[in-house]
Amino acid sequence: MVMKWLITGGCGFIGTSLIGSLLSRGGQRIRVVDNLSVGTRDDLGGVSIFSEERDANAAVELIVGDILDEKLALTAAEDIDVIVHLAANTGVLPSIENPMGDCKTNVLGTLNYLEAARRRQVKRFVFASSGAPLGEQEPPIHENMAPRPLSPYGASKLAGEGYCSAYFGSFGLETVALRFGNVYGPRSSKKSSVVAKFIKLLMAGDPLPIYGAGTQTRDFIFIEDLVEAIGLAAMAPSIGGEVFQIATHQEHTVLEVANALNRLAQRYLGKTSELIHEKQKAGEIRRNYSDISKARNLLSFEPHYNLEEGLEKTFLWFVKHCNAFG
Repeated sequence: MVMKWLITGGCGFIGTSLIGSLLSRGGQRIRVVDNLSVGTRDDLGGVSIFSEERDANAAVELIVGDILDEKLALTAAEDIDVIVHLAANTGVLPSIENPMGDCKTNVLGTLNYLEAARRRQVKRFVFASSGAPLGEQEPPIHENMAPRPLSPYGASKLAGEGYCSAYFGSFGLETVALRFGNVYGPRSSKKSSVVAKFIKLLMAGDPLPIYGAGTQTRDFIFIEDLVEAIGLAAMAPSIGGEVFQIATHQEHTVLEVANALNRLAQRYLGKTSELIHEKQKAGEIRRNYSDISKARNLLSFEPHYNLEEGLEKTFLWFVKHCNAFG
């Protein structure tokens, strides 16, 4: 059976990785909505041949536009089976600098596509959330914890989860919210997250900034594992209205990541970078990793990559594409 997907933010890191995976299965039709503020046509072209015209025979169709455009959302959701809503303002610091902009994009943008899904009778709506809604909690974090976001970004993602729950409860739309861990992997060259940032600095021979002592922890999930989880969430039966932690149930410090990447830089580039300790950032969660037992039980989700394997695959991708970073 041909599955028809709408992926917002489909030109980005996660979106292109998801599209590449879906196309490898065959029998998929994919429509992408992206404003090209981060991802580009070239990024999408790296995983697919796409059309910018409405073409029933095209495997991938690109619509350039903003998720705040209500009419566009309704048009894009026509004749779609599954919406994967990835488009968002991401990151704690940008949300602190511009909380109003973060709210408009992450809350109203999500609401536009939930409403479009309802009106177009889309079967499943998968929402990309994060651990940020839970704030500072004693890990491992899990779905039954009371949310206490520390940043506007966490608040906006919590609002998205709330609207997903409401659209399931009020309209029967099968929504699924996935709280992603810290995602890393190939194709992440435009991300500012810690793994991509450190690799680019290492390649340039620049110091690695460590905020505080570097003992803050995260649950780092490799992109291939995350993409698998999205596919499972789009297809698993009887999970409407549910929230899932999507991570690895492993806790690693930022310092561990920096040291592991320095070892890879020594092995493959013959050089390392100095670690520079800087002031701790406001709004940053001290410890964070996830209990993924619910995803294991209801989605049959199981991560396959440990941190060392994932970092090496990521590092080697960056080395291969080093010309892209000057």
